Amino acid sequence: MSSFIAWCFDNLNYWTITFLMTLESTVIPIPSELVVPPAAYRAATDGSDLNVILVVLCATLGANIGALINYTAARFLGRPIIYAFANSTLGHLCLLNEEKVQKTETYFNDHGAVGTLIGRLVPGIRHLISIPAGLAKMRLSHFIFYTTIGAGIWNIILAAIGYSLQSVVPEDQLMDKVNEYSHELGLAMIALFIALIVFLIYKGRKK
Repeated sequence: MSSFIAWCFDNLNYWTITFLMTLESTVIPIPSELVVPPAAYRAATDGSDLNVILVVLCATLGANIGALINYTAARFLGRPIIYAFANSTLGHLCLLNEEKVQKTETYFNDHGAVGTLIGRLVPGIRHLISIPAGLAKMRLSHFIFYTTIGAGIWNIILAAIGYSLQSVVPEDQLMDKVNEYSHELGLAMIALFIALIVFLIYKGRKK
């Protein structure tokens, strides 16, 4: 399986982008930063068979498929099995533990359905937010809507980074720049999230 994933990275096309982003949106630790920016970088290259708009659409489709897998598993298996998996050896190999799942579930319970949208933009929560949505039996149409918007925004940002760097950064330096920018973006998203929560609290107290 690992050699197949490595092949996918070396041969990015619309199918492999969708597949890798499906894995990224489940519990398998494949950062989207390793998929979307390189694909967009190649889309900006003369003669490329990739189109940056289709890269974003395929990445968002993959994110939705992976999120639906998590959502469905959580909804129909229930909390005890999800937490048992998080504490298992396989769960730990997927970089999961009870604390991470509990943190994500608390976040969802505190901020409701909109948390699904914002959660897709917050590092450490992004790929797990579909689990508490499933546990809470969130309406499927709402889940897909918020997931699509959140994942779409994130993929557009990553694609814009990769596409814009094509003309100024050699390919062997791409990931260093992407990591630098994605770290700054992560901090910005966390700051935006905190500002939104403060605003909602203020608005609620004012009422």
